[in-house]
Amino acid sequence: MAEQAFVTLATNDNYAKGAMVLARSLRNHHTTRKLVVLTGPQVADPCQSVLKKLYDEVRVVDLLDSGDTAHLAMMKRPDLGVTFTKLHCWTLTHYSKCVFMDADTLVVSNIDELFDREELSAAPDPGWPDCFNTGVFVFRPSLETYDKLLQYSAEHGSFDGGDQGVLNGFFSSWSMTDISKHLPFIYNLSSIAIYTYLPAFKQYGGNAKVIHFLGQTKPWSLTFDPEARKIRGGSQDAEASHSSFVLDWWTLYSREVLPLLQEHYGDQPFHSGCVEQEESQDSCAASAPPSLSSEERKERWEQGQADYMGEDSFENIQKKLDAFLK
Repeated sequence: MAEQAFVTLATNDNYAKGAMVLARSLRNHHTTRKLVVLTGPQVADPCQSVLKKLYDEVRVVDLLDSGDTAHLAMMKRPDLGVTFTKLHCWTLTHYSKCVFMDADTLVVSNIDELFDREELSAAPDPGWPDCFNTGVFVFRPSLETYDKLLQYSAEHGSFDGGDQGVLNGFFSSWSMTDISKHLPFIYNLSSIAIYTYLPAFKQYGGNAKVIHFLGQTKPWSLTFDPEARKIRGGSQDAEASHSSFVLDWWTLYSREVLPLLQEHYGDQPFHSGCVEQEESQDSCAASAPPSLSSEERKERWEQGQADYMGEDSFENIQKKLDAFLK
């Protein structure tokens, strides 16, 4: 029987760090499958070297771009254009079945049972549940499917300018056909959704298997103090309900990924993301984001990009409601 693999995509050095943490989380939870990462040519050589230590296969691929500036502008996410590169995963035909995982996901339990599912199995998107979220999905590599996806993209484009729009268009029967292809939300628990569905998170969050750090704020865009085990970079020290997941990501990164990066970068400077023990705040630390106007915050909320780590955390919203009701 042909081998099976988990597949991810790293288009730049930051997402490469995410892919490194993802690989360690899969290994630490004893996956028996191969690990594959697709990388863009922009990923630096030291990062490529670390990925080769953590993955069974590292494949450099050409970046595909939707060129759909209009829809990407609507989402205020021009960076999503290169996510079309994800379509390359269907060319991995030396594997019989694969599970794709975005580089901003973290595995917190063994998920090898996903290989019992068929193409295209995925969890509903928290913003539009009739669509599946493409952060985690099961697929069968096929050059025929790859060619059809490229043809579909050329003819129909993507309704959101990224891979999620084109894949939902291509696999359009997902929402109304075989329910066995609907993965439970615990396989793609979107961090943004926690505040919208806090009671459900309290009920089911303990069973989470994959955490997906959706939105523009990624774990690697924050700063970690390993001595104090605190996250910096938000308006607060990550006192949000899901801060434990961010801490899990950073703890894994600082212990098992950062030493490899330091080894391969050597004397070359690079952004570690960690505050050194002897420094309270230095050039490696991310500066706090500029404060937003009320109108900008409203736009962020409407786009599903609330500052869930800081000002828009459930705790802060609850405090404001309590003060208003008093």
